[in-house]
Amino acid sequence: MRHPERRLLISVDMERYSRRSNLQQYEAQQNFHTLLHAAATEVGLDRVTWTTQQAGDGELAILPRDVPESRVVGRFVPELNRRLRAFNSDRTPPAQIRLRVAVHQGLVHLDGANGFPGHAVVHVCRLCDAKPVRQALAAFPDAGVALVVSMEMYRDVVCEYPEEMRPERFRRIEVEHPEKEFREPAWLYVVDEDMSSWPPPEGPSPPDGDPVDARPAGQAGTGGQARPAPAVAPGIRTGDIRVRGQSAIGAGAMAIGEIGRDLNLRADRDGRDR
Repeated sequence: MRHPERRLLISVDMERYSRRSNLQQYEAQQNFHTLLHAAATEVGLDRVTWTTQQAGDGELAILPRDVPESRVVGRFVPELNRRLRAFNSDRTPPAQIRLRVAVHQGLVHLDGANGFPGHAVVHVCRLCDAKPVRQALAAFPDAGVALVVSMEMYRDVVCEYPEEMRPERFRRIEVEHPEKEFREPAWLYVVDEDMSSWPPPEGPSPPDGDPVDARPAGQAGTGGQARPAPAVAPGIRTGDIRVRGQSAIGAGAMAIGEIGRDLNLRADRDGRDR
């Protein structure tokens, strides 16, 4: 037995895979690999050097030691999301590919007899299969990737080397698999979507891919009653505009823009800016 090595781990899973016909599953697998290879090549990553464990609807990848973690989180994932959105734009829902992507790091045995032994491998797979990640991807039907990262990855990579992804875009979640005695915090981001008004839905997880009401709290009713509004997050407030980090949030938790880049203020009925 070789000594375990500390590596970067990526678990990827396709949404709605089991609902496809045989031919659709075959085509989805082909397109899945094409999209991942193209996204990796575009940002200077060589997928040939990745050690992978394949599944019909996804894969577990162990990356080489010299791969920059910030490039994977900050460039590869956004590029993959961009390509998925373009790919899905002219396809019907059964032919679309949407992915849950989990990223973690830890010790792993690369010489296992039937896979990759190690708690880090179990951890990243649990993140990828988490109920809040499934719900978030279902809540944003135009998204290509729901990214979930472990606490270590958020602290050491997202916060320290954000590149194209800023920490304030992530939402903290609890990943729970009671039947497996697993409960860990993690950080979630549906790439290029505004998650400021997305609350994790209550109750059991919907079937994979079913829509989840993502309207701001207080607007989505159940049985004629509005859900209670979330607690106001800390930040600077001017009128009905709240500034938190680099984001300006308006009434009803609507994203207005980003300070210093593209802030657009809503006009009153009489034409005056607020």
